[in-house]
Amino acid sequence: MKILACQIDVPDVTLARQRDDHVNRIAESIVKHIQETGNADLVLLPELSTISYSRKAFENLNELAEGLDGPSVQAFSKAARETGAFICFGMPRVTDDGTFRISQVVVNDRGDIVGHYDKVHMAQFGESMEKPYFKPGRHLLVFDVAGVRCAPIICYDHRFPELCRTLALDHGVDVILHPVAFYRDSTFASWHQCVITRAIENQVHFLSLNRGGEHYGASIFASPWMHGDKQPVACEDNDSFRLL
Repeated sequence: MKILACQIDVPDVTLARQRDDHVNRIAESIVKHIQETGNADLVLLPELSTISYSRKAFENLNELAEGLDGPSVQAFSKAARETGAFICFGMPRVTDDGTFRISQVVVNDRGDIVGHYDKVHMAQFGESMEKPYFKPGRHLLVFDVAGVRCAPIICYDHRFPELCRTLALDHGVDVILHPVAFYRDSTFASWHQCVITRAIENQVHFLSLNRGGEHYGASIFASPWMHGDKQPVACEDNDSFRLL
């Protein structure tokens, strides 16, 4: 399976029109990149990839959050059809009761929604500020791509080993997709060690994908075995796309 990991910059998105312009640019860039460089089976985008990770954006969730029939899903579904790849992207999702979730939505190579995963553990430390704005999820999402069993978790979820253990043991997951929005605060240093540990202890491949830009970056891919000749694959801070 080939994964296109998109460590993208997210501009200051706090209005719906800014969100839609940003999403359309990213979708078009993905299509262009795959058409120019070759096929990808799965495209992964970071946590909340449609909006800024900021208090200003979170205070505008009534405008920025979308349902599963919204413009972001439509844009990425179109890109999936044009590239023949699954796309897993992050967005703030509004539920039927008017509350908000931090979600990863998966569309398949025909542009159909496979499902969505809502972040289970809300982060509230360092530069994180989620609990006043978002509710935790209550379900898992597992899907197959090119014969490989995949499952998303989101950012702070990785600090809770039971979640990854459940995916590996009870659901037979081969690859854990870990979109994040890790800001370079005092907690940044422990991130890679956690990723490597989760990959080894669960014997899974683990792709942890951050946003790009000065205050983010440093995405990492870890395999089930780490030794002298087999080290994690790290992403340069200025990389926008990387095929794994």
